[in-house]
Amino acid sequence: MSSDDELIALDRAHLWRPYTSSEDHETRPLLVVDRAEGPWLITAEGRRVLDASGSWWCNNIGHGHPRLRAAITRQSERMMHCTLAAATHEPASRLAAELVGVAPDGLSRVFYSDNGSTAVEVALKIAFQYWQQNGRPERNRFLALPRGYHGDTLGAMSAGDVDEFTGLFRPLLFDVQRPPDAVDHRWEPVFERLFALLREAADQIAGVIVEPMVQGAAGMRMYPAGLLARLREETKRADTLLIADEVFTGLGRTGPMWACDHAGVAPDLLCTAKGLSGGVLPFAATLATDRIYDGFRGDKSRALMHGHTFCGNPLGAAIAREVLAIYRDDDVLQAAKPKAAKLATGIQNMIDVAGVTAPRSLGMCAAFEVGALGYAGTIGWQISDVALELGAHLRPLGNTVYLVPPLNIEDADLDRLLDIVRESTERVLLGAQ
Repeated sequence: MSSDDELIALDRAHLWRPYTSSEDHETRPLLVVDRAEGPWLITAEGRRVLDASGSWWCNNIGHGHPRLRAAITRQSERMMHCTLAAATHEPASRLAAELVGVAPDGLSRVFYSDNGSTAVEVALKIAFQYWQQNGRPERNRFLALPRGYHGDTLGAMSAGDVDEFTGLFRPLLFDVQRPPDAVDHRWEPVFERLFALLREAADQIAGVIVEPMVQGAAGMRMYPAGLLARLREETKRADTLLIADEVFTGLGRTGPMWACDHAGVAPDLLCTAKGLSGGVLPFAATLATDRIYDGFRGDKSRALMHGHTFCGNPLGAAIAREVLAIYRDDDVLQAAKPKAAKLATGIQNMIDVAGVTAPRSLGMCAAFEVGALGYAGTIGWQISDVALELGAHLRPLGNTVYLVPPLNIEDADLDRLLDIVRESTERVLLGAQ
């Protein structure tokens, strides 16, 4: 077995780490993970560390779920890959029906891809192409919320507004209009201006894209359900498409199956990934209405011009089917409610720590602030370093510390995670006074 020092040396010599400068890659400490189970990351020596970020927000039902291990084994023995061009297979066909069965009303078609960015890219292309070939070519613009994040491909970055991720690439991106950002967490003026932009140019808007209820990468920013409901009414009135980016918020992360459910709305296009495959394989889907699907009827020139080699991959589809089965059989959403209440209480109590502001939670997503610099802040990273010593792997968004544990985390493990977050925050904030 390789030593940690050897693996770290190989990593630093040859890997290119995401969202990491070359200097940080070569100097910051690395946790070498040998295996994982439930909410735990485990080293070769047996040290157990709580995965507080859900391995980038996708580990909704824990690492190494035995049913997912069994599902991938079963499917691998039958077929690991098959084209979805002029062919089909059971995992892809049945998963499509099952996704439609749990989706908001009206979403009846499923287009597969491999990650959240691509799911959003597909939605944007669908919306644009729909209007181009259905008599409204002037509808070629998009609206979005300030500080939204929708992925790292060029179209998804165009829709996004987190400059730390997209600013450098602005010359490559198409223009997306958005209102000014919220001041003092007041979202009503933001949405009122968004509605005004939509009314002013309704005939030019191909779609409005939002992260429902929670803007993840912007710092786990949460807005009221009533504003999302009003946005749905405004898009209906303008007869334009509402695109719900549920890559992070879907599959029960905010409480109900979809964050859109908080507002009782059904979008025209819905993007899902991350928790869809239980954090096991790259797999994603974009759901659409029959109205949109019917807009692609005709000769082959009217086909959706998107696809990729692993579209509807049987392994990924089989895993996603098993994820949905676990949600049904274990009543995951209902069982998570008391855990969400415990998480909310623990995070709200962080306000007692001098220097902590804006504690907030929604379902199994919670966050608080430890400084004013946002993503550029370093205090959150100091807390992360201490938390790792205490047994939890945090990945803050600068000075935003957040928790997204599995929906089925054991109560004792959740208590331990909350204790570690509190102790690490107190050490950094109170120790600095």
